[in-house]
Amino acid sequence: MANTGVIPVTQVIASYLDHLAVERGTARNTLDSYARDLRRYAAHLGHAGVDDFREVTEAEVTAFGAALREGDDEHPPLAASSSARALVAVRGLHRFAHIDGITDDDPAREVRPPAAAKRLPKALPVEDVLRLLDVPATEGERPLRDRALLELLYSTGARISEAVGLDLDDIDRTDRTVLLDGKGGKQRLVPIGRPAVEAVEAYLVRARPVLASRGRGSAALFLNARGTRLSRQSAWQVLKVSAERAGISASVSPHTLRHSFATHLLEGGADVRVVQELLGHASVTTTQVYTLVTVNTLREIYATAHPRALG
Repeated sequence: MANTGVIPVTQVIASYLDHLAVERGTARNTLDSYARDLRRYAAHLGHAGVDDFREVTEAEVTAFGAALREGDDEHPPLAASSSARALVAVRGLHRFAHIDGITDDDPAREVRPPAAAKRLPKALPVEDVLRLLDVPATEGERPLRDRALLELLYSTGARISEAVGLDLDDIDRTDRTVLLDGKGGKQRLVPIGRPAVEAVEAYLVRARPVLASRGRGSAALFLNARGTRLSRQSAWQVLKVSAERAGISASVSPHTLRHSFATHLLEGGADVRVVQELLGHASVTTTQVYTLVTVNTLREIYATAHPRALG
């Protein structure tokens, strides 16, 4: 392609799509997606008065990314994932043009696609957790087991898989600690609160011997009705049913009590690195998503309590 005269944006886009189809063997669905995104990019540059592809600057590429998120009369605002996909097409276009000698530089090189919004953990309010734990237990072995399981999950922040993986020797009721086997075979010693210890002791004395008599001497802490280790699916069902009985309308998940544990600790003033250790996260970055929850809570309180918050 000659570098004299005006080089139309649409001409470079057509060359790029041909390159993807012929030389790269790009799938048809991907090509169609790129074509749609690049047509919108060409229209954006046209509205900005850019006719020659060599005149595109980093500012125009950045403005296109912003326009994707804001939307216009013809296009609704795009989510971060969709606008990121469009910017990937644009970055590929400019990289191709630079390598092919059409342009002297790559104005899209430093423009980064927007990061997808972090999904905040769903934590229950403290009062809902207390209601969940205080569901009146009926007579029998299973209610005592279920209460012990729920108390331990909230007291330690353990994953459900970690809780059902516990053996009798993993819990020290005198020292009030529990040894959890986390991801990658990493163990961590976590303290447990007195209510959880009392619930576990009640289960061990009044319920577990009965459940154990139906099995073959399992070392598991939590047993099912057949005397074998309680499964993760059954433990999740315990949480779900207990939430329904407590009248909790919010959706619960296998991680609900774990998320609540972390959020309530941070709201109570715990250091994020301490919470990281308790949760067994390899990186503090993973734990910091919970700080977003607490900041949002503080923002809501500020907005309703400060006399000039909305001024």
